[in-house]
Amino acid sequence: MNTSTSAQTPERILNRLDWQVIRRLDGYLQGDYRSLFYGSGVDFADLREYQPEDDVRYIDWNVSARMNSPYVRKYVEDREVIAWFLLDLSPSVDFGRVDNQKRTVLIDFVATLARLLTRHGNRVGAIMYGSTRSVQHTVPARGGRNQVLRLINDLLKQPYLSKAPATDLAPLFNGGLNAIKKRSLVFIVSDFISTPGWEKPLNTLSRRHEVIAIRLWDPREMDLPDVGVIVMEDAETGEQLYVDTHDKKFRQRFREAANQREAVLSETFKRSGVDALSLSTEEDLIRAIIRFATIRRQRGK
Repeated sequence: MNTSTSAQTPERILNRLDWQVIRRLDGYLQGDYRSLFYGSGVDFADLREYQPEDDVRYIDWNVSARMNSPYVRKYVEDREVIAWFLLDLSPSVDFGRVDNQKRTVLIDFVATLARLLTRHGNRVGAIMYGSTRSVQHTVPARGGRNQVLRLINDLLKQPYLSKAPATDLAPLFNGGLNAIKKRSLVFIVSDFISTPGWEKPLNTLSRRHEVIAIRLWDPREMDLPDVGVIVMEDAETGEQLYVDTHDKKFRQRFREAANQREAVLSETFKRSGVDALSLSTEEDLIRAIIRFATIRRQRGK
């Protein structure tokens, strides 16, 4: 589905996605894009006592403490959804095959969702982070096809960082907290390879907004092939290490460590009340979005 973006223009990328992805999504979803954006674009309306089927994320803990009983916030939908993309462009996002890196998947996903949203009269913006301990670039939220082209163009211009300080996602999430004033739909697109400390700002972000985590990954990060002695390089620091992939015990330890990271990440999202889509560099983008829409639709019933 994805091709290298190095020699492509924003117009070509968007035209490709319009023909290959968005038209097919139109057929699969049959216009039911609320299954992707369920729960977003809402304003506070009232409070009422908690019912067993209510979403626990909407519990107002301050009011519940005063009333000695759980209360939830009721919301009414806006006509317009404001969506923000918090984008991790740190060095580890450049992992993958030359023609199919995690960064390529990120660009295709952002362009697709931005196009779907703006076609229905909504506004989209982006905050981009590149492992410099601060937000590198912000695109204010606007609507229309030209805004989608601007997002693609600005993403293509972001530098590839061969070596950088260890990624810390907390500044990206804090940047979102400071920049996004009105309740919005927030997509965090990242591989979530980061130093600890981002969990707290994620919790705060999910209390203020409808947050969806898009977790980028490549199969080679989960399971090493048996190809003999290879050089493994840390995408963040550039540090290199020779390893023998013939060693079954080493491959097993590698797999167990990767599975443990996945379990911890899933639990973090669950505690924060954040829905998550796991998006592989080798998975068809359409199928991934449909799978996620189905889960969201079932949750909304």
